[in-house]
Amino acid sequence: MRWGSYFAVCSAVISIGLALGVTMPLVSLRLESWGYGSFAIGVMAATPAVGVLLGASLAGRLAGHFGTARLMQLCLLLAALSVGLLALLQNYALWLLLRLLIGVALTVVFILGESWINQLAVEKWRGRLVALYGTGYALSQLCGPLLLTALGTGSDLGFWAGVGLLIGGSLILLGRTGAPKVDGHSASGRGLSAFCRKLPAIAWAVVLFAAFEAMMLTLLPIYGLRQGFSQDVALLMVSVVVVGDAALQLPIGLLADRMSRRSLFRGCGVILLGSSLALPLLLHSPLVWPLLVLFGASAGGLFTLSLILIGERYRDDALVRANAHVAQLWGIGCLLGPLTTGAASQWVSGHALPLLMALGAAVFVVLAWRGQGVDEPFAAATPARGD
Repeated sequence: MRWGSYFAVCSAVISIGLALGVTMPLVSLRLESWGYGSFAIGVMAATPAVGVLLGASLAGRLAGHFGTARLMQLCLLLAALSVGLLALLQNYALWLLLRLLIGVALTVVFILGESWINQLAVEKWRGRLVALYGTGYALSQLCGPLLLTALGTGSDLGFWAGVGLLIGGSLILLGRTGAPKVDGHSASGRGLSAFCRKLPAIAWAVVLFAAFEAMMLTLLPIYGLRQGFSQDVALLMVSVVVVGDAALQLPIGLLADRMSRRSLFRGCGVILLGSSLALPLLLHSPLVWPLLVLFGASAGGLFTLSLILIGERYRDDALVRANAHVAQLWGIGCLLGPLTTGAASQWVSGHALPLLMALGAAVFVVLAWRGQGVDEPFAAATPARGD
């Protein structure tokens, strides 16, 4: 196994998590200070999701033309440029366009990076290696809000820190090997509906975690502020959720190599459902802090196990194609989560965020217990080339 390439690719993708962890809350808090409401902030948070959908359709074709490593480097540099322009051009309409470009560029990096990691991983260690990547990514998101707190939200230092991180992620990929061999046509993102019909529980788990992550970084700070917490405590709540995600992904990966991955998958859904329902009830008690840890761990476990299950089967073009479907589903989740929650928070209930997460978790539990795409051996599934 190419350990140098594995850690380099993990580091490149992790640089994105740290950059997003710094910049996404800063964007939301800046808009809040400008007087924008929850729905406008939700629209801004959802804009990169449109870029995700575009990036998922382009990743395979572009990788076939440029090569996996080179394309990842170019996209990291494009994202760095876009984040820098967020600091220089502070206008709502321009920010929507820049966030769209960031969504396209970073989606390509995620698709190819996660494909590369799964391609390198040996089967007996797959759970641990994918979980180690997930832990590192979650830790990067944890450090993002903490770094933003240290840098302060009154200046643009958070944006410039994001620029430096993305440029560093591009440089670390120089000379790395073992990337999936991609044919631009066969690795395109077509066939999403067939993928969802074959694996509905896995597909919904990706949508759910994408919505969760987008809402945690953009709307959870606003939720905390509007429930009476200070800005520092609201940002700390985000960090604690990510601590749960980061701290427990590696134990989940270890369990995934030693027990039924499908039973573990279902268990994460049940814990997410329970913690979501309990959050409004315990929000102003000391118990909210361990609850937020479980909240983050169970949601992160759904995505980690989805990647592990996908990696059991796919290689090269098929692996990139499967991850393109994951990215498309991620885009859908990022789009629907903030928009729905922002609208519901403003016009229906101040506790819309945890209640909508509970609803999504309940749908997953039903799908997982019906066994659709979970009970059957995942190796029997093949990614569809068309609808």
